[in-house]
Amino acid sequence: MYDCIIVGAGPGGGAAAYHLAKQGHSVLLIEREALPRYKPCGGGVSPQVAEWFDFDFSPAISVRVKRIRCTWKMTDPVDAEVPDDEALWMVRRDQFDYFLVQQAQRQGAELWQETKAKGIEFKGDRWQVETSRGPVEGRYLLAADGGRGVMAKWLGFTQRRHLLAAAVEIEPRLEMPDEPLLYLEMGMVQHGYLWNFPKADGYSIGGGVMRVGDQRRQDLRAPIADYATQFDVTMSQQKAHGHPILAWDGDQRLHTQNALLVGEAACVVDPFTAEGIRPALFSGVKAAAAIDRAIAGDLNALEGYTHVMQAEWGQDMRWAKRLAQVFYKAPKLAYRIGVKRPNAAPTIVKLFNGKLGYSEVAQRAISRLSGGFLSGLSNS
Repeated sequence: MYDCIIVGAGPGGGAAAYHLAKQGHSVLLIEREALPRYKPCGGGVSPQVAEWFDFDFSPAISVRVKRIRCTWKMTDPVDAEVPDDEALWMVRRDQFDYFLVQQAQRQGAELWQETKAKGIEFKGDRWQVETSRGPVEGRYLLAADGGRGVMAKWLGFTQRRHLLAAAVEIEPRLEMPDEPLLYLEMGMVQHGYLWNFPKADGYSIGGGVMRVGDQRRQDLRAPIADYATQFDVTMSQQKAHGHPILAWDGDQRLHTQNALLVGEAACVVDPFTAEGIRPALFSGVKAAAAIDRAIAGDLNALEGYTHVMQAEWGQDMRWAKRLAQVFYKAPKLAYRIGVKRPNAAPTIVKLFNGKLGYSEVAQRAISRLSGGFLSGLSNS
């Protein structure tokens, strides 16, 4: 019997496995795919995450980006320089996720890859997980199998609160310039944006649509194809990967009997940018701390995890959601009086990096955008 079984070897599951194993707990990490495995993702990571671990992530970082360019329909560029200590990490998820799992293994965590979870049952004081390798038991259980995973439903979370977003991307491999540049395109899709995240051996070119439940379905492939031509990439020659995203839409219970939700299974994805890696890592770290306290006898530890995520993540996501509602409602106006505003691009970088919280900037931004929208109506 393990102290904790974690289903899903993404950033949330890997982070929790690392910290629990480092505390001396027996941990089993179950992953249905063979590692390293491909994961559709732009692969932008905030260097802030290094503060939550005591090892060097450099082997898992493809490039560090110090320049960002925003555009509106591929024109009207806004450039920003990123300070050295805030340089954005660009990663390939197969390498990044597996690197994190390997760090957990070095601390003593056990990995069952190519193993499918087939069912769960609570046995009074422990969970039994039926797997393709047979049954296994653990005192605590972490659901880290993503937004499309089955663990949350099996644990009774059948009505998770979330905003449904969607993304499509291609990953062309080609020779890169000496100085990588991150591109964000704001005007070619409704309620979303396009990106080009550089890697050492190519690009991640894609697009995301936020709040798709409030609009008719968009075909992202056409604008991504147009956008890709700016970088001499033909989309028809690349394999496109599409996937839904469950973004934060309000506080909700993330704990049940001896079990927690982490990562996208907990719907903690940023509702403004659809960033998922940093919140997944954060939730994994906090979940590990809660289970460590529970093993030590704290009867309120798992409930405390829900409260910690609400206070330390949810409070800021309230402002992220409000900003998204205003920004994506009038993106051209937002670009003109928001993104093009002096120091706006560095502020966006600081938001992504966790150097600033949405609560620190969103209220002013929303007021500015709302005022501009009303001014536009009065002049029309």
